[in-house]
Amino acid sequence: MMKKISVFDEGKFSDNKFHSFLVHDSEHFKMINFTFKAGQSLPVHSHDIAGQLSIVVLSGEGEFLSKDDAIAARAGDVLISDIAEPHGVRATTDMRVLVTIAPPI
Repeated sequence: MMKKISVFDEGKFSDNKFHSFLVHDSEHFKMINFTFKAGQSLPVHSHDIAGQLSIVVLSGEGEFLSKDDAIAARAGDVLISDIAEPHGVRATTDMRVLVTIAPPI
């Protein structure tokens, strides 16, 4: 059965820290909506497992972070990497991203 989730309605912004909303979780993949106010970030981190992740910028602007680099990102941009590769996000404006992890962790 098809399900519909409105991430713009469910994922709220918070002045205190970034907010995350679990959109979907199954044995096949996990999807999380993150909302960042300007200046908020998800620190660079990695996961010691096999798999990949994608980060889609739905709105706003910021940077995709790695261990040694920062890549400018705006609405419509996508980052794809191995989940074991260090990754993070920093918002320069209010920003909403959708992260997909496969297989889920």
